[in-house]
Amino acid sequence: QVQLVESGGGLVQPGGSLRLSCAASGFAFSNYAMTWVRQAPGKGLDWVSQSNSRGGGGSTSYADSVKGRFTISRDDAKNTLFLQMNSLKPEDTAMYYCAITGASARGQGTQVTVSS
Repeated sequence: QVQLVESGGGLVQPGGSLRLSCAASGFAFSNYAMTWVRQAPGKGLDWVSQSNSRGGGGSTSYADSVKGRFTISRDDAKNTLFLQMNSLKPEDTAMYYCAITGASARGQGTQVTVSS
């Protein structure tokens, strides 16, 4: 059974940083591309970043809105996906979810609020 558990969210001032984690279980994590998505209040789901598996080339990609500020990484030995978020802006406020790329299953999410 696929399980994804996000953590690391919180309240941070503009310009601050947070590091999100996603603990994965129930599938061969190292074999899958993984994605971070977010949903702001009253809005739809937005793609944030993707980390391809080592077998898939290991590349990463980012939405234009976060490029240069966010960094996705993974620890395949610990079945964990990360999202380092720097220079946070109020418009980054959202519930953040990790997911297997192309799959519908997500974790419960972790709330990120950027406000002074």
